[in-house]
Amino acid sequence: MEPFKLGFIGAGFISRFQAKAVAQVRGVELAGVTAPENAESLQALSLELGIGPCTVYPNVRELAKNVDAVCIFCPNFSRLEVMREVAAAVKEGAALKGIIVEKPLGRTVAEARELVNLAKETGLPTAYFENQIHMKAINAALSQLAPQQRNMGPLALARSSEEHAGPHSPWFWDPTKQGGGVLSDMGCHSIAVGWYVLNPVGKPVDFMQPITVSAETALLKWGTPRGLKLLKERMGVDYTQTPAEDFATGIVSFRNPESGQIAKAQFTNSWMYDKQGLRLTMDGLGQGYAFEMNTLVSSLNIFIGDEAAEAAADSETALEKATSSRGLLAVEPNEPDLYGYVDEIKDAVAAFREGRDALLNFEYGLQITTLCQAAYLSAERGTAVDLTDPETQKTLESYTSLIAQGRGREVLHVMA
Repeated sequence: MEPFKLGFIGAGFISRFQAKAVAQVRGVELAGVTAPENAESLQALSLELGIGPCTVYPNVRELAKNVDAVCIFCPNFSRLEVMREVAAAVKEGAALKGIIVEKPLGRTVAEARELVNLAKETGLPTAYFENQIHMKAINAALSQLAPQQRNMGPLALARSSEEHAGPHSPWFWDPTKQGGGVLSDMGCHSIAVGWYVLNPVGKPVDFMQPITVSAETALLKWGTPRGLKLLKERMGVDYTQTPAEDFATGIVSFRNPESGQIAKAQFTNSWMYDKQGLRLTMDGLGQGYAFEMNTLVSSLNIFIGDEAAEAAADSETALEKATSSRGLLAVEPNEPDLYGYVDEIKDAVAAFREGRDALLNFEYGLQITTLCQAAYLSAERGTAVDLTDPETQKTLESYTSLIAQGRGREVLHVMA
């Protein structure tokens, strides 16, 4: 069988992480990349990993002519224009077998809906990359507890969180470019995986029906005088002018359309976790059974004392978003597999070979965008948002949060 050729649009942090995941998937190669920056660096990494030539192409249309599927891994603010280029390439004859987009599908519901419509115009299968749903730990827990679910009923409460000390790139901190703050960046993960585990065994990923969203956002660390100063020095971002939230929490309520049972997914996300590094936690509670997951509970720990610290490698070789290179460090030997990147690529490639959507398609990504935007709307209004109300749905179609508009000072506390 010929290798399945992926083409990356974008060569930043997520592209490098996904390249390391491709190295663990048989029959897949990184055939090309187009990006305004770092394309040659990604090409060098591809050659180092032995996953393909990763030819550097001048634009999206040229890339699309030479690969089986394009992976839209570029920054949020450029996704829509890139998708328009992909659609144009298909109209010009590019024989693509599928389109992949990294979360979030769009910065607003309107933007996400346009991506869905553009994909429909191409007639191609789609994959929305939400890696946490593909985590082996999550799916092993659900598989192990399937008999209990059938006998005792499905999970009634899911609690998920993703936290670290803050993004790598300046544009991620800019709410007008990213689409918000930590809720837009990581809340989409936690909301999606919470919904996923609440679906009864054997049911589709969107079986449980969202009915209400209640959320709060806050600026707790990066709006202090010290935080503001550090952010300006490190990233060139001025949160005295256009702040975004570094903390978000909330609850999405769901109804089982068959039994009427109510279930809830609680989410918490922050850019203020100054401990080992990236931490994903989740637990699910049913009647008489439960599961818990914490990615910082690793089978490997290392210790680096002060005397040896000068020889330490970059802290992130041990763990994504790590903030320390000394002391007792949690080490995850295979983060791309741990976080679900490997399995989401396997799922997408298998689906595209068969001419169908992946487990999560663009329409699913639109639903997650809607839930995230409903959370912003709830935080602004200070009350729960009723997703069953037609007027609410109409509002969300044209809604852009105050934070994403650059008006975060109206809803966030900045100590300046």
